[in-house]
Amino acid sequence: MADRQDWMTRAADDAIAAARRRGGDGPVVCASGISPSGPIHLGNLREILVPHLVAEEIRGRGVDCEHILSWDDYDRLRKVPAGVPADFTEHVGRPLSAIPDPWGEFPNWAERFKAPFRAALRQLGIEVREISQTEMYQSGAYADRIARAIAAAGTIDAILGRYRTLTPPADQQSGAAGAEAEVEPDEGAAEEESSASALGYFPYRPYCDTCGRDTTTVTVFDPAAGQGDYTCETCGHHGRFDIRAGASGKLVWKVDWPMRWAFENVAFEAGGVDHSSPGSSFTVGGHIVREIFGGQPPEYLPYSFVGVRGRAKLSGSAGGAPTPADALQILEPAILRWVYARRKPNQAITVDFGQEVLRVYDEWDALNRRAAAGSAEPTDLAVLARSRGTVAGGPVAAPATVFPFRLLSSICDITADDAAQILRIVRHARSGDDAADTPVELADLQPRLDCARTWTREHVPADQRTIVRTEPDHDALAVLSSDEAKALAILVAELETDWSLDGLTALTYAVPKLLQGLPADAPATAELKQAQRAFFVLVYQLLVGRDTGPRLPTLLLSLGAPRIRTLLTGEST
Repeated sequence: MADRQDWMTRAADDAIAAARRRGGDGPVVCASGISPSGPIHLGNLREILVPHLVAEEIRGRGVDCEHILSWDDYDRLRKVPAGVPADFTEHVGRPLSAIPDPWGEFPNWAERFKAPFRAALRQLGIEVREISQTEMYQSGAYADRIARAIAAAGTIDAILGRYRTLTPPADQQSGAAGAEAEVEPDEGAAEEESSASALGYFPYRPYCDTCGRDTTTVTVFDPAAGQGDYTCETCGHHGRFDIRAGASGKLVWKVDWPMRWAFENVAFEAGGVDHSSPGSSFTVGGHIVREIFGGQPPEYLPYSFVGVRGRAKLSGSAGGAPTPADALQILEPAILRWVYARRKPNQAITVDFGQEVLRVYDEWDALNRRAAAGSAEPTDLAVLARSRGTVAGGPVAAPATVFPFRLLSSICDITADDAAQILRIVRHARSGDDAADTPVELADLQPRLDCARTWTREHVPADQRTIVRTEPDHDALAVLSSDEAKALAILVAELETDWSLDGLTALTYAVPKLLQGLPADAPATAELKQAQRAFFVLVYQLLVGRDTGPRLPTLLLSLGAPRIRTLLTGEST
């Protein structure tokens, strides 16, 4: 069982208790909400994964739980994302679901951005019940609650007035710091507190019947009829709206969110820090749901930003923000789940698709080895289990044969992604593995192999790619010093004594010691470290024509003993 201090365990306790206090025999509801206003990025993924992990903990206890995803596709388009034709600015102010897909591939703008996110959720094993807010508003499902909010406009205005002078603490305000960009968790929620209205505060914003925009001012509203009049400042249209049967508008954000808590009986939800500070959406929503809608706010966890190293501030509409689909081209599904699950929600996550990827894979493999050996901590085991799969769906995609990502990416690099050569090297590298009873196939390495291919191709700079010599450098070999020739002879002679990553690591560090007549396990003095560096440079120069390259043991294992002998001795094999 997970540590009782584990945040997922505590959140599940609280959510179950909240659901039971409210009565009824329905499932415990965990909620997420995303506005498909542009590419749905890795910051948005935290909006899904925090409730998902809590829901998994609840399901793991045998308690019925439902995770809902509200698509805020009835939100207005605030700005056109990068890469979209400039003439689409004419759609600003219209509902996302009413705007055409710029490239004509999907039914509308919102569906274009939902589709790749849905596919990523399937890969991650995340099941949600999707709720389109367009459908909910236009079906009349919210009619009574819209009427209740309009009738209580004065009370809502007074609630908002208690907090209008408050500002978020400095550490909860949006903004990039240094080289790490903060990815906004929910841009679609940034709305004004009320609709423009000649009636004072008005919590409902109609869309214009003529131009479809929400640039409307409510001039008259008849509570008994549920109807009102508006004027549109964009096209000048004077129209009527009816909230009773298929609303053609929506509640403003700070009223819409608590209305949905009550409607869906939400027991747990998470939100970005911009929704969680004093006076922000969650604080205000707690008052509104109790005083206006007769409900209770959910148990709630604020989550910190997801950052992307080395970029300016990112958002879905600004373009360039990496998406879950981008991440899944580099990280196995279980590892991407783990990147989020191992951090408490209030801890920031920094995504780095550079050399940091190697460390992430190393840490993941090491954790799995500790788990297999029975030496992992209970909290690590709990996070590992939640990362590998789900209660209902089982494990997410993972390689049948775990091969070190460092080595696999080096092999992809060195072979220029030649499948036959990759398979030859992998099989040769595993030839001494006791577990290798049958030859490994490339399919056994998936999805890690494709991740290694993509990472090597797209995220390793061209000047860091490895180009192995096709012929020995005979000029360099002809001028070797006596000690250099002896060091290379020791390496070549002992290559296949232990043909494994560990064995080659031990050998490459031992050669300078053996050259001086010292045992292989002699302590590394400053003089020996200098000799080791010089030896590494020599080998790199003879193999790849540079002073550095992939980790030398990895490079050697990737090349294979015959090719190493040829390049280091000049002799054909």
